[in-house]
Amino acid sequence: MRLVFAAGTLEVHGEASASLTLPDVIFDERTGCLRAPAVSYAKLVRALVGAKVPFQDEARRYAQLSLEARVVREPRVYQSEALEAWEKARGRGVVVLPTGAGKTQVAVMAMLKKQRSTLVVAPTLELVRQWHDTLASTFRVPVGIVGGGSHQVEDLTVTTYDSAHLHMDHLGSRFGLVVFDECHHLPSDAYKHAALSTIAPFRLGLTATPERTDGREALLATLVGDTVYRKDIVELSGSWLADYDVERIFLPLDPDERAEYDESRRLYRTFIAKHQIRMSSPQGFATFIVRASQTREGHEAMAAFRRQKALAFTARAKLATLEELLHRHRDGRTILFTSDNATAYVISLRFLVPIITHQTKVRERIDILTRFRSGEYGALVTSKVLNEGIDVPEASVAIIVSGSGSVREHVQRLGRVLRKSGTKHAVLYELVTEATTEEHTSERRREHSAYR
Repeated sequence: MRLVFAAGTLEVHGEASASLTLPDVIFDERTGCLRAPAVSYAKLVRALVGAKVPFQDEARRYAQLSLEARVVREPRVYQSEALEAWEKARGRGVVVLPTGAGKTQVAVMAMLKKQRSTLVVAPTLELVRQWHDTLASTFRVPVGIVGGGSHQVEDLTVTTYDSAHLHMDHLGSRFGLVVFDECHHLPSDAYKHAALSTIAPFRLGLTATPERTDGREALLATLVGDTVYRKDIVELSGSWLADYDVERIFLPLDPDERAEYDESRRLYRTFIAKHQIRMSSPQGFATFIVRASQTREGHEAMAAFRRQKALAFTARAKLATLEELLHRHRDGRTILFTSDNATAYVISLRFLVPIITHQTKVRERIDILTRFRSGEYGALVTSKVLNEGIDVPEASVAIIVSGSGSVREHVQRLGRVLRKSGTKHAVLYELVTEATTEEHTSERRREHSAYR
């Protein structure tokens, strides 16, 4: 029998005994052979070995390495526990650790333990750059990059989820270990194929918050493995993460703002009630956009929807409080988070704070972060692009000006300021406009032990 990797799948050629049961295989009439998803490689090999069936493994193209770390770091207790739990699960599974707790070090330890060609998959180019720099400074081997205009494949390679999705059909046999950073992205319809199309017998998922609003985190068990180890923020703060406080500040609308907010909300609510649109349903907002685009009444409802949001996001009292907080923490590093670019630009212009959005060019983004790390910039404002992928130990203050109801987003934003540095004490402020939809949003995103 022969195992062959073909375009993200496994072909099983040769005569199989009628008594032999192979996992996940089906007969492919087009090619006249058995076929299985590449993710089933380890199970297939174990089944053949267990049944003492001779076979040729032509699928495997990954190498056995001899990696050595330039500097040997003493692992933290929980990092060693995480690696041990992952190994007990046959080198497959998800490790859940807070931002700043050293998930990258767990991955490096796994690479040293397994000594296989390794692909690291990360959600953003900024994280790809950070992983590349970390691996290049840790090991004495070339580190490849696939994505962002580069396509250099080495035994240690870093790529984005987008590029992994596009290229795994031909890269899927090249790596024995795949590390999925921020693996909560993986169960999406597109990205999951990056995991299904690789034969990698060893898989490590890293995340601070595996839970998804659509409940698809259950797919991680198939794509990567079960959650094998978990520590939350409250378990590590003070010892391995910075101590922190969370302060929620409720702020009123001025009378004229309140009148405009209520009228805008009335127009918007009247429209969705008339058209029986359930905004809480998965397709609710998309339906609202379609209906709103069809009539003048709909255009007015959309404008009212946007206006009520803008009034809550940039209320005068909120901006005044933001000014006071920036002054209070003028000697530290402060990251301001918003839910949209428009609010971020309002803050940037008003307080002369550098801004990073998805529209910010890579070189400008690197320049801003470099100056922020050095202390030349004491604050920066961003929408959502820095929820993941910023490593600034000196940042100690996070201010949530506006955001979604996502628990993951809120925990990620808190994690941006929890990386331990000396005796740093971090603080997260959440600014909430009273008697608006922000109150409900705030309650939803605080459903995590870090905020209790």
